[in-house]
Amino acid sequence: MSEVRSTAQWQELDAKHHLHPFTDFKELAEKGSRIIVKADGVYIYDSEGNQILDGMAGLWCCNLGYGRKEIVEAVNQQLTELPFYNNFFQCSHPPSIELSRLLTEIAPEHMNNVFYTNSGSEANDTVIRMIHRYWDLLEQPERKTIIARKNGYHGSTIAAGSLGGMNGMHKQYATLPGIVHIDQPYWFGEGGDTDPAEFGVQVARQLEAKIDELGADKVAAFIAEPIQGAGGVIVPPESYWPEISRICEEKGILLVCDEVICGFGRTGEWFGSTYYGAKPDLMPFAKGVTNGYQPLGGVMVSDRVADVLKSKGGEFTHGFTYSGHPAACAAAIATIKSLQEGKHIERVREETGPYLQKRWAELAEHPLVGETRGVGFLAALELVKDKTTRERFDDDCTAGAICRDACTESGLVMRAVGDMMVVAPPLTLTKEQIDELVEKAKKALDITLSKLT
Repeated sequence: MSEVRSTAQWQELDAKHHLHPFTDFKELAEKGSRIIVKADGVYIYDSEGNQILDGMAGLWCCNLGYGRKEIVEAVNQQLTELPFYNNFFQCSHPPSIELSRLLTEIAPEHMNNVFYTNSGSEANDTVIRMIHRYWDLLEQPERKTIIARKNGYHGSTIAAGSLGGMNGMHKQYATLPGIVHIDQPYWFGEGGDTDPAEFGVQVARQLEAKIDELGADKVAAFIAEPIQGAGGVIVPPESYWPEISRICEEKGILLVCDEVICGFGRTGEWFGSTYYGAKPDLMPFAKGVTNGYQPLGGVMVSDRVADVLKSKGGEFTHGFTYSGHPAACAAAIATIKSLQEGKHIERVREETGPYLQKRWAELAEHPLVGETRGVGFLAALELVKDKTTRERFDDDCTAGAICRDACTESGLVMRAVGDMMVVAPPLTLTKEQIDELVEKAKKALDITLSKLT
């Protein structure tokens, strides 16, 4: 569909006209972007002909990898039959209805309704609107405060970015009022020598303390990712989620589990909250729902919340032109069916997930690695100067940037989050490809070490 151009020509046009997300525009223009031209299976290919193992499944989303003809055909057929119609004006269409039914089959049994958006950011904007509407309908309009976590990520719109706890983002705009943050369950970076189980409970109880400080009658909800993705694959201690669940239930506030990254099989369960035994009231999702082939997000809504929204009446003045877009819904239906029929999630849970974690843990022996951690097909490692003290190389995350580039040089996409390196590969990875991923990661670590010492 595109013109035939050289890498240099593509880079020149890109620098001249294209503003990339989360990018230093000046730096990229000087360096030149990497031009990705095709993808197949678990590999991407750049304009120079290099094959690269995609250790990030696109952007945490291509859970089934690339070249999925069944999804392409489903979208193509839907575009032929009904390319677009909206869900406003008391209208609906078969793809959005069918997907709604399918989602409620795989979601926790207490979640039987869904509201559609176009992205995870919009899903979390919707969460705020829905939380406020819920408490207004219950005649408790003073319940407006939402508690979130430092270093959590819930999207990049003003509302979703305010929910997130990324200081670097907050410095660039005025955040919304009514959102407060507590600490994350980051044992390696913030737990010190504390027993992990004890640390998990301590951090969870910050939620209880914050509710008591603000007043339970003012607090609407707590939102968190089951495992923080963009924050560095922060895997909470096993003691954390049971305590969070207890506090939300006892204090009577809504629990929101952000499943944008963890959803659709990444932990070896359909949803991360299921992995941890949590029972969310609202569950925003996106990314893996369409395997990244079409933009689609949404919010799974519990019976507790949906019953109030439905029974109390009155218009919910919120929505998007493309809410439940027919082609996007068709992609999601095909994706979910492929995940089911191929038993990909079961394989991650029982076979390839444990194997990835076993091989990944071997990287802890490397001189640069202070910790390895992960669940299912999510994993991270910490780059340190000193394993004993956990000292970093500097405050500019130099080690992570060097390692990220070394990964690409080694034929692997691995993301740097500060001086943490994270992977979230397609769920279709074979054991042989897991071996390839780990060996390429080790090669990149060796290159990084040589450049830092």
